[in-house]
Amino acid sequence: MRSRPSAGRLGSALVEQQESRPSVRVERRAVDEAESRRANGPDWDVYADEYQSTHGEFLGDVGFIWGPEGCTEEQYALLGESSQLSGQDILEVGCGAAQCSRWLAARGARAIGLDLSHRQLQHSRRIDEASGVAVPVVTGTATHLPFPDDSFDAVFSSFGALQFVSDIERAIAETHRVLRPGGRFAFSITHPTRWMFPDDPSEEGLVASQSYWDRTPYVEVDDETGRVAYVEHHRTLGDWVSLLASGGFRIERLEEPEWPEGHERIWGGWSHIRGKYTPGTAIFLATA
Repeated sequence: MRSRPSAGRLGSALVEQQESRPSVRVERRAVDEAESRRANGPDWDVYADEYQSTHGEFLGDVGFIWGPEGCTEEQYALLGESSQLSGQDILEVGCGAAQCSRWLAARGARAIGLDLSHRQLQHSRRIDEASGVAVPVVTGTATHLPFPDDSFDAVFSSFGALQFVSDIERAIAETHRVLRPGGRFAFSITHPTRWMFPDDPSEEGLVASQSYWDRTPYVEVDDETGRVAYVEHHRTLGDWVSLLASGGFRIERLEEPEWPEGHERIWGGWSHIRGKYTPGTAIFLATA
């Protein structure tokens, strides 16, 4: 699972920004696929160590969490019951350090992770050695999956690549291409309604300040170089339904996890305070 804490909301700059990271300014403007990729790959390379240090224990070395609420694949079984996973070919897109794939591998699945960030994949190798559960990983993008047609029984992304992709139609088409007939496609994203609110986990962040229908990408620009340093793309729930349907998928489920009682963890704009009122995560399951 990967998610930048500040992504997607205009109204506060990097909530968890470290002094070692460059100063950025926030914009909302059009950004194409090439610019998104040039920004997000190096950004995740820079952010990977901090991300794994901050969130690694919560994610677990061999754990499958769908969102900051802590909801797990064991609870939802979107990819099938644990007893059904053995022997399944499963691809994780935007895998980070491949914690989710490692959980699947521990249950007998043939899991493969793919990520744009070389540094995240280095963390995957580190965790392979520490956990004793190894997962093959490859550098790649959601829009050009380096696998033959009909390669997988399931493809999934836990807060991974899909929010960072401009050419989302191509990413959906690539997923459909590598899935076998009837294969499952499951992914979690920042709940689209969250784009109406500032990235503030306190009560002050509960006031809607932006249009839900404004699909202009969220962009962070390095103040020193003027280079686009980070991009995230917003789609409404209706957009996701249309994308999946036009891409040849049948939508099976949409989960909107409630914030669990007693869960006090703050992850950027996600918190128990706002979790009482509005969903922070949307999880889709579709079949090819």
